[in-house]
Amino acid sequence: MPGDRRFEGPSDLHLHSVHSDGTESAAQVMAAAHTRGLRTVALTDHDTTSGWAEAAEAATSLGITLIPGMELSARNDWRSVHLLAYLFDPDDSGLRAEMERIRDDRVGRAERIVRSIGRDYPLTWDDVVAQTGDNATVGRPHIADALIARGIVGSRGEAFDTILSPQRGYYEGHYAPDIEVAVDLVVAAGGVPIVAHPTPSGRARMMAVPLLERLIGRGLAGFELDHRENTEAGKRVLRGVVETHDLIVTGSSDYHGLGKPNVPGENTTSDDMVARIISLGTGSRPIYP
Repeated sequence: MPGDRRFEGPSDLHLHSVHSDGTESAAQVMAAAHTRGLRTVALTDHDTTSGWAEAAEAATSLGITLIPGMELSARNDWRSVHLLAYLFDPDDSGLRAEMERIRDDRVGRAERIVRSIGRDYPLTWDDVVAQTGDNATVGRPHIADALIARGIVGSRGEAFDTILSPQRGYYEGHYAPDIEVAVDLVVAAGGVPIVAHPTPSGRARMMAVPLLERLIGRGLAGFELDHRENTEAGKRVLRGVVETHDLIVTGSSDYHGLGKPNVPGENTTSDDMVARIISLGTGSRPIYP
């Protein structure tokens, strides 16, 4: 409703549950957010909306406003790009078909990785399935959890630093749409697209500014600048882009439960920026307590 400010207070717009690669149920994620004093959150599981209903019920009971969201897999040439999408229509045919294609290919990719690892370590596909929640988007974190359960590694971090490192030869790519296509799909579904952790270090480095300018022209709404993986140099560049185009800036934890050290509310999004996201989203609405 116009002028509704029930979302005011600390807001974290990037959290994951077992519906993708988090370690907690959607309800447990909402409880963790509540414990940390958050008033507004977004569940943003990878390439799925299957946790929305559970999260909405839990958030409502806890007095938390839920912004329905997702983290959509995309690419820029060889580079993996993650696009946070808020308040889109989950039944939009174009976006839904792309989500299903991504998830289906992730399963095939995971099976190929496990077959390769299984030639050298005692790991099977059943081990991975046992670590994957119902309707979850399967990913390498689930393989890491299976390696932990087997006693082959001690943590997700160790798994990604060793066996799951691209340098070890087990890595497989997976399908993801070009970032320009991804932005178009989210906008067409009435959603608000924000680039997640846009200035990482290493090979995943920031997209070129001319490309970002094209994305802005297609409806990209902003950047998740306050995130522990962003580099300071990259953030300085993007702040200039934000100022030039009057974009949305978010801050988030990227919480994964025990899957990462990130804590709900370690970075937050201002009330004014949350209000802008709500005003732009036409595919779905916030769920207020």
